[in-house]
Amino acid sequence: MPVTRWRIVALFFVHALSLGAIQTRIPDIQLLNGLSEAQLGLVLIGQPLGGLGMFLFSSRIIERFGPRKTILYMLPLVTISAALITVLPSPFAMFALLAVNGVGFSLTNIAINVEADRIEAASGQRIMNTCHGAWSIGFLMTSLLGAALRGFDISPAVHLWTLVPIFAALTWFVVAPMPPTPPRPHTGEVKNRLAWPTLATLGLVAFGLGAGLTEGAARAWSIIFLRDSFDVAAWIESLALPALLITMALGRLVADRWIDRFGPVPVARVLAGIAIAGLVLLVFSPNAGTALAGLGLVGLGICVLYPLMLSAAARLGDRPASQNVAATTLIFQFVNLGAPVLIGVVAQGLGIRVAFAMLLPLLALTWAMAGKLSPSTPSPRAA
Repeated sequence: MPVTRWRIVALFFVHALSLGAIQTRIPDIQLLNGLSEAQLGLVLIGQPLGGLGMFLFSSRIIERFGPRKTILYMLPLVTISAALITVLPSPFAMFALLAVNGVGFSLTNIAINVEADRIEAASGQRIMNTCHGAWSIGFLMTSLLGAALRGFDISPAVHLWTLVPIFAALTWFVVAPMPPTPPRPHTGEVKNRLAWPTLATLGLVAFGLGAGLTEGAARAWSIIFLRDSFDVAAWIESLALPALLITMALGRLVADRWIDRFGPVPVARVLAGIAIAGLVLLVFSPNAGTALAGLGLVGLGICVLYPLMLSAAARLGDRPASQNVAATTLIFQFVNLGAPVLIGVVAQGLGIRVAFAMLLPLLALTWAMAGKLSPSTPSPRAA
């Protein structure tokens, strides 16, 4: 089991490397395609739109083929589709390729979280937040690489195509030897395999929505925030993502101990408060340094809110964990579908600061709904 735990942590790391490579190049691809902020927002909905339809069927696919095979064959699709964007400089091609990217992301994202939950159940030890910590470290590393390559004026095409064979080899090395893990037991009759939402999953979405949308907005728009708000060098603009991801990674790596000691609800409320304070600092930042500090606080505040939502969904126990994780992610992704457009339109009309300020009420909702994390069944460690 220790080897299995090492591999699932490494898999989250590789998944982040594969997904995050394109994020630092979005400003460059925006200029390559000649897109305004509003147009970019429309194009960016391609990824959540592509993943949206897959969430209903992802549970059936994962239950049939298993998380390991799903990851092994779908994760390379994420890197290839991202690289193809650089050789097809068209907004329509970018939209279509982001949709394909979303399909690969949605399946692999659910699969790795289901596999982490299975390992938690089998080992009796928490690992979900550590996995997401490794994910944040991977995303941080790929962001720092992107910032360095932007500083050296390396083209997005050279950057992304070089990574395709490297990430494919890493995926095979980590995933191929993984032994199968039995699914978590559940009660109740499974009438169909479509991941339809339930009242329980809707409550968890209400909790995780603010953190998830804030994280997504910061990833896609934080570099543009610094670019549009301050007159700084490109490499300083690119530090926006690392500022967010360093604190996210550190928080996630120690979060399992916090949650074991204090419980998920108090931890979630304290962190939501930190996220709100960081976002206020970002919105009213007078200089780039203050904005980076605000992003760091936001990263710490939201570090485990999304993983807590997924972990709570997997532990509901009323049906297979893959269905509850998929249903929770489905609703979350559906709401996230319009977020890039809304942020882009508001950024163009009222400014990027107002666009980020719109996230504050959602983080307040996250604080208020933290009680939904109260476990109805014993945690793996308690069991």
